[in-house]
Amino acid sequence: MFHEATQSDKALYSRLVPTKKGKREFAPLMFKRLKKLGIDKTNPNDLTPEEINRFARLDIDPETITWNRVLDTNDRFLRKITIGQNPTEQGHDMKERLGAMVVATSKRGDAVTADDIGVTGALAVLMKDAIKPNLMQTLQGTPVFVHAGPFANIAHGNSSILADRVALKLAGTEEGDSANRVGYVLTEGGFGADMGMEKFCNIKCRTSGLKPNATVIVATTRALKMHGGGPEVTPGKPLADTYTKEDLVTLKEGCKNLVKHIQNSKKFGVKVIVGINQFATDTDAELQLIRDECLAGGADGAVISNHWAKGGEGARALAEAVVAICEGESDFKFLYDLDLPIEEKIGIIAKEIYGADGIELSDAAKTQVETYTRQGYRNLPICMAKTQYSFSHDPKLKNVPSGFTLPIRSVRLSAGAGFLYPILGDMQTMPGLGTRPGFWEVGLDPESGRVVGLF
Repeated sequence: MFHEATQSDKALYSRLVPTKKGKREFAPLMFKRLKKLGIDKTNPNDLTPEEINRFARLDIDPETITWNRVLDTNDRFLRKITIGQNPTEQGHDMKERLGAMVVATSKRGDAVTADDIGVTGALAVLMKDAIKPNLMQTLQGTPVFVHAGPFANIAHGNSSILADRVALKLAGTEEGDSANRVGYVLTEGGFGADMGMEKFCNIKCRTSGLKPNATVIVATTRALKMHGGGPEVTPGKPLADTYTKEDLVTLKEGCKNLVKHIQNSKKFGVKVIVGINQFATDTDAELQLIRDECLAGGADGAVISNHWAKGGEGARALAEAVVAICEGESDFKFLYDLDLPIEEKIGIIAKEIYGADGIELSDAAKTQVETYTRQGYRNLPICMAKTQYSFSHDPKLKNVPSGFTLPIRSVRLSAGAGFLYPILGDMQTMPGLGTRPGFWEVGLDPESGRVVGLF
């Protein structure tokens, strides 16, 4: 913007396409911008003054800049990653996505992309190693790929497609299984069926072409009691007796929230199993109550899992139930059609998944929707940014709220990632740490060398 404001078209063009050793040539990436502008010329000297003006000037409207952070990254810890050497995994799709990122809108109303700025190649060099999954393992040696984006309240909150595809190739079977037996891959969608799972189905599955056989919803007595009207929980402060002692009344009321998650999952045509995450203070009556409410609410299975205390052994019953439920065919389906208008797609999620009466777009959001529609981004899926504490936009509305209208503060575009993300209410897209973050408690036991303070 500074260079465009202080130079003539001729001077700007001469600096963008300089003469070197008597010859003037476009950089390879510049041909994508020429094509975008409808200029079918390869010789820089052939452009007309009007074409030079359009090519050289991004003409960014400063009020529309969406990429507000620029970071000069020099991270030595990324230098020695060497996995993913197959020629089919050399980042061609990544370069297309990086180049498609929209950083602003021109005063003519056109999207200004990373390709237009000319940084796609540099971004690809920066990302070529970091983009590959990290292979780790559980405490009992089960392989795990850790490769994900930001949390599901502000982004899609899922593991990468690349990690899922590699895992599907490597998934093993038990000794003695028949030759036609297949392995199983569990991939995480953050938070609940209203967030990570909805985005897994409507965004990730559209891109990957993969279909889930089943979904596992993890539930705890404490979370359900909170939705049932239990006292507020404050990090760093002792839990109220409601959460550590038997309270079947509060728990049963909170199970309505879990049933809504089950119903949401069923809308995608997949089978649902609830993993009841057992804690030391849970009573048998509480655990059985959750199981009964899940089955009555439409779950295909509900299993008490004590992996917190017993590791793999404590989760065996849940794993066996998941295997059994996955044996049948999946009737997976999407919640909405991509060809629908942006506002209508947002409304479907609001009504079907959150239980809202409708949506209300701010003036800014309406303008943004109009801009993205005009620029050709209408057919992208929706990635809602909202609180994880409620089905609504308001974290104080617990359990299964109703009778509310969802306020859409703004709608932003992630053209490279391939989705639009409406921002609901007061939601912030950059999470921060509390006054006393959890890392204060984490350390190493000086005698045993074991990690302490994680739980």
